[in-house]
Amino acid sequence: MKSKTWLLPLFLGGTLSAIYFLPKVGTVAQSAVKMELPNSSGDWAFKSLPPSPDELGTLSPDTQFSKAICLSARPGETNLDGYAVPDRVDLSIVLSGADLNNSIHRPERCMPAQGHNIMSSSSQMLQLSNGRQLATKRLVSIQSKRVDNSKEREEYVKFNCLTYYFFVGHDRVTNDHLDRTMLDMKDRLIRGMDQRWAYASVSMWYGKVPWIEKEVTQAEADRKLQKFLGDFVEKQINWDQISL
Repeated sequence: MKSKTWLLPLFLGGTLSAIYFLPKVGTVAQSAVKMELPNSSGDWAFKSLPPSPDELGTLSPDTQFSKAICLSARPGETNLDGYAVPDRVDLSIVLSGADLNNSIHRPERCMPAQGHNIMSSSSQMLQLSNGRQLATKRLVSIQSKRVDNSKEREEYVKFNCLTYYFFVGHDRVTNDHLDRTMLDMKDRLIRGMDQRWAYASVSMWYGKVPWIEKEVTQAEADRKLQKFLGDFVEKQINWDQISL
């Protein structure tokens, strides 16, 4: 046993010295997603929103946000005032800052604070018309929203919610946070590339939606979200930059 005690300090010395051979991080590689949102996409009109106080308070100061409420008229449906009844999609893109661990994360981590009780999670591959595929994560949740009133007792209404999300790096797209983390570590160690990642999500209520007379089925919400997302990402992501 004593004859092998010299192996431990040799191993530790070799391991610690290996850090000097790792590539130096150079210029930060920007995400392939465009942060400036359009005014519209297909039949959808965009209304930009600021980040919430919770987002600003919990994420690093150099995190960037692009958020919008997206509305599209439901064909043939009007309200009592004669205005078109719209579908609504909530769109959010969050671009990491220098501190990646404190500016981007899985939606499953923050959605409970927004009133979501996540019921299921699955992977969904979307086929785009440009021949590409988009790997997304599909979440089904029930969201509780507080009713704005002056009563002492808090009251909430619940909505069925469908959410799709994914991550966009400099030349990669993935729907898995662990996969994103491993890709980022690999690129830092092997390619010497420190890249910014963006997280994009779209969500839509279904079931009984207050301003829509007929209940929206989950299948309808799925179809419209997938169509919205497919049209949006074809122009919002620089696909020439993404590796096959």
